[in-house]
Amino acid sequence: SAELIRSLEPAGSPNRLGGGGGGGGLREGMKVEARYRGKARYYPGVIKRENRDGTFDVDYDDGEKEMFVSAELIRSLEPAGSPSRLGGGGGGGGLREGMKVEARYRGKARYYPGVIKRENRDGTFDVDYDD
Repeated sequence: SAELIRSLEPAGSPNRLGGGGGGGGLREGMKVEARYRGKARYYPGVIKRENRDGTFDVDYDDGEKEMFVSAELIRSLEPAGSPSRLGGGGGGGGLREGMKVEARYRGKARYYPGVIKRENRDGTFDVDYDD
């Protein structure tokens, strides 16, 4: 399922849905997780604003606020078919065959690098892991 996969493509990459819009599908009001101050851990929040330079202001669920967060530090929590996602839907919300991703093998907590080999009719993906 798309919720278990995150793209490793740069936000402006033509492989991302939207073909190069600043945040690769991120929009104001979208529920996200972001790496507060660039740290390793992701924290839930909402995109408050999209800035002209392609960064985002994030209001975190714990009350913290952060401005000018790079798109590379943010991942969407919206379902793949959510109208909030750029393009209004489509299987994996921008995930496509040949895209470099990290995926949660068998739904476990840890993400592993790989490449999407195939998009299935039911909206799931076959991933070839790097190992």
